[in-house]
Amino acid sequence: MKLRTFLSSIFVFTVIIFSCSPDDPDVALVPDRDRTEQQATDKALLLIYLDTHYYNSTDLSAINNPEPSDIIISELVDGGTVPAGHTLLASAVETRTTVYEETDYEYYILKISQGGGDNSPNFTDKVRVEYEGSLIEDASVFDSAVNPVDFNLVGFGVNSGGVITGWQRVFPEFNTAASFTTGSNVEYDDYGVGVMFLPSGLSYFSSQLVGIPSYSNLIFKFTLFQSEVNDHDNDGVPSYIEDLNNNSSTFDEDTDENSIVNYVDPDDDGDGVLTRNELFRTEYIVDTNIGELEPVLDANEFELSRTQSLGVITITTGTILDTDNNSIPDYLDENITINYVED
Repeated sequence: MKLRTFLSSIFVFTVIIFSCSPDDPDVALVPDRDRTEQQATDKALLLIYLDTHYYNSTDLSAINNPEPSDIIISELVDGGTVPAGHTLLASAVETRTTVYEETDYEYYILKISQGGGDNSPNFTDKVRVEYEGSLIEDASVFDSAVNPVDFNLVGFGVNSGGVITGWQRVFPEFNTAASFTTGSNVEYDDYGVGVMFLPSGLSYFSSQLVGIPSYSNLIFKFTLFQSEVNDHDNDGVPSYIEDLNNNSSTFDEDTDENSIVNYVDPDDDGDGVLTRNELFRTEYIVDTNIGELEPVLDANEFELSRTQSLGVITITTGTILDTDNNSIPDYLDENITINYVED
């Protein structure tokens, strides 16, 4: 069985996925086009691509843990047929839709392996991946990571160091690795593997980066190894929960209107009590020496801290409450100032 191996002492971060400053000489400013019109153009180009390209499906099915470099996409010869052991992309991809910047977008996912782990990342989480990015237009590769790298899926914005919108939409569709070893070498097994086909509006749109012309449709081959829930402001409420209007963005939520969006605001309702302290506290003592298992947390209960000594784990959690039953959680209700950490 082939396993992916990661030297845990190596941390490689590539530049292209991260947002670039307009002052960066490598970024050329191009006027924005109408997003709806551009999406219509991009969709047509993507569908033509999917109808004229195929991938090595049989070869991939024989590999236990494929890498991005194992995924071979080829162009169909005019008048030709798909070779044996290969599959036309148009018949294999799954179509997804989303709304971004008040525009309806369509994008496409090729699922090669769902991944055998129990976890799927949220759109604000940290992920550990390998990938290769290329242009639809000429298949040129503009960026890749052949060793696992960590990215923050929260998107471009305050304190994010994030990624393009397409990544936020696609990675939650996959599961992490079923297992991995620890130590100086980390080996992953049965992880998510796929390819995403993204219109420019879910990529860099009008931005022109090194190797990526403006309005480029992009392909990313990828593997998903691990994910970790992000709480950017350490307020006890995971960042994905702070998307109150469920639009897959944390940049438009500012409950106390103090110009600090909730996911980086330690006091979301501005009532003088930190959000973290407005969560009801529970402490669990788990003695693994006698076979005790960790508790299953409620939907609105999140781990705040844990310690472990001699096989005994102490877990402190915070639960979101609505003590006056007005459908506004206490931590977002300026009229509720209960502090659960006061003596």
